[in-house]
Amino acid sequence: MAATIIEEQRQCHEELERLQDALVAEKLHKTISHREHINSEHRAFLLYERLQQCTGKLISNYEDKDGIRKREIDQIGGPNEFQEFYNRLRKLKDYHKKHSNEIASPMVMEFLELKNIRENPDENEEMVEFSDEEGYGKYLDLHECYDQFVNLKHATKIEYLTYLTSFDRLFEFPKDKKLNADYKKYLMSLQDYLVGFLHRINPLMNFDAETERILEDFEEKWATGTFPGWARDPTSAMKSGNVLDLAPFDSAEELASLGLDRLKTALQALNLKCGGTLEERAVRLYTTKGRDLNDLDPSAYAKNKKSRDEGQKQKEVAQIEAYIYHYTELLSEQRTATRENVERRQARTADEVDDDDVDDVDDNDDDDEELVPYNPKNLPLGWDGKPIPYWLYKLHGLNLYFNCEICGNFKYRGPKAFQRHFAEWRHAHGMRCLGIPNTAHFANVTLIEDARALWEKIKAEKNKDKFQKETEEEFEDSHGNVVSRKVYNDLKRQGLL
Repeated sequence: MAATIIEEQRQCHEELERLQDALVAEKLHKTISHREHINSEHRAFLLYERLQQCTGKLISNYEDKDGIRKREIDQIGGPNEFQEFYNRLRKLKDYHKKHSNEIASPMVMEFLELKNIRENPDENEEMVEFSDEEGYGKYLDLHECYDQFVNLKHATKIEYLTYLTSFDRLFEFPKDKKLNADYKKYLMSLQDYLVGFLHRINPLMNFDAETERILEDFEEKWATGTFPGWARDPTSAMKSGNVLDLAPFDSAEELASLGLDRLKTALQALNLKCGGTLEERAVRLYTTKGRDLNDLDPSAYAKNKKSRDEGQKQKEVAQIEAYIYHYTELLSEQRTATRENVERRQARTADEVDDDDVDDVDDNDDDDEELVPYNPKNLPLGWDGKPIPYWLYKLHGLNLYFNCEICGNFKYRGPKAFQRHFAEWRHAHGMRCLGIPNTAHFANVTLIEDARALWEKIKAEKNKDKFQKETEEEFEDSHGNVVSRKVYNDLKRQGLL
């Protein structure tokens, strides 16, 4: 049965409220595993898209461009409102009499089912497609891009692990080799993959805002000639600085007074032909006064505008590189995890590879890695990610905490960490702030007062061993008698020497 406009609006308002509640509940729900987090993000994205569609439908109904809503309101609120009410009631009864076997499913059931999926997630649910190498969004799969890179004509042949470290170092690629079609195709393929991967792991990201931010930063750096890998050529910088202001000149003869060299540099700055006599150069330059350079005769340009077309191609390639730089930075965590995963895979034996191939069929292992281990005593985690045995915890004294006032009251867990910290940066920085050298004399000293007292004592002992000029300096008189400096000065003042 066709719903009326008023009923459609009521349903849209109800759906909007339920979508908003579901979206808030989805974002507040704490996910445990990586797979569950990705699925939660995509459920939120679907809810957000549906909310936008519902909002657009409501706006269209309220605008009422075809006047249907206004006519319906006039019918309901007109002089025959009761007749209209009973007519609609009769239509409802006739409809349900014809379709008495149909079961109506209220909207709340759909959102209850969504709540059940959120609170009881399926471990094998896949809301988005990832390759086996990507591990459901944990790692990057750049094998296709790597194959394109090693097949580039001027690219250095490197291994896949090295490529993962350096694929965004595009500024190291020779600038004069970047304008071929293969390199641009490789860049577009890499950009498409990074954008697609970001869409799959973070569908709620505002890509329009990211694109606008990238373009603003790129245009600023390109205008100043500081974009990585595309530093402005000194000769072009010279040309741009040699543009001549023609406003003060009223004729070509006045321009000719500047001389051949100045006219040549001014023509080169505009990418115009710079040959000919002094008068020809002056006339050629004066014809550009008050005119757009694009309106000039193409034959007036040097090399028929090839350099300008080349500059446009360079900017297009550099813009793709700007996207790759930014997206690689956003995926730095996945990139590091991918590199570690590849290193781990390359270090495996043949038997381990076979075992992992069997385990990869089931993704439960990935979920188990994300589960928080049972650790009621808050024991440190071992190399396998599980709490160490309690006897080992007691053996290393990890239940003891040592406080160091010099380190800013930092607490060290266990005697081994405490002893080691005296040679580390934190303790050395604290001693430096006190003006005390961090030597072996201050081992096991943790209080500021004790460190200062010990430093004063050490300085006093050093002063005792220091040569005292007044008392220890010796002089010899004319008779060969050895006396101290003080006695010698007294005898000298009395005239007894």
